[in-house]
Amino acid sequence: MFGFEYPSIQDLVVWPNYFGGDSIWALNKIGLISLLAMGIPAAMFLLSKKEMVPRGLQNVVEGSVEFVEDQIIMPAIGPEGLRYLPLLLSIFLFVFFGNIFEVIPTFQMPANARMANPMFLGLLVLVVFTYLGFKNNGLGYLKEIIWPSYVPVGLRWLVGFIEFFSIFLIRPFSLAVRLFANMLAGHILLVTFGALTIAVFTTSLLVVLTPLTFGMLVILTAFEIFVSFLQAFVFAILTAVYIDSSLHAH
Repeated sequence: MFGFEYPSIQDLVVWPNYFGGDSIWALNKIGLISLLAMGIPAAMFLLSKKEMVPRGLQNVVEGSVEFVEDQIIMPAIGPEGLRYLPLLLSIFLFVFFGNIFEVIPTFQMPANARMANPMFLGLLVLVVFTYLGFKNNGLGYLKEIIWPSYVPVGLRWLVGFIEFFSIFLIRPFSLAVRLFANMLAGHILLVTFGALTIAVFTTSLLVVLTPLTFGMLVILTAFEIFVSFLQAFVFAILTAVYIDSSLHAH
């Protein structure tokens, strides 16, 4: 395009290893971002000073805790869900920080645009709500799914099959794919308009279009910051909804 070669999809999502070769200990950009997505929230909480009048980092930490409590746990589960605050807060912050690296210079890649992290989180949520379902309802949890008492007897086998498939397969799969697809699509959009801006800027006849393409790039960058937050919120609140459904299987 205008003498500018657009990077292949392989170049957008596959990164060389920093060290470790092809071994299990290899670390590339996705692995580094994932470690930072775990380390940054942990450092925030460890370095936050507990003061009577919160300020600085303590404001950020307390604000994130209150947000998860008020906007995720209370609407989805209620007061009894506060015991799951550490889990839901960790998921929310990990997903958000993994996403936001998409707009950070030199990184410019969301860790969740690769399927590994979303798939791991989806399986983690599956294990959590399945465990809570059996812990709080015993075998009645599974019985109510595969032979639901609220359905006429003649249809229970069909509804039970659909419910079993939906709860244990569709839930974790949709959680993972929704996060992965949204972040990958946003990453491709940013790269596309970044490449287009470079292309028109280096083409004498089209240089006048640079403000348009660059302006669109700025708008999309702001939009992706919002999407990074939104996807973290959606993942966390759906996790809370699934936990609530396991606590109250009826």
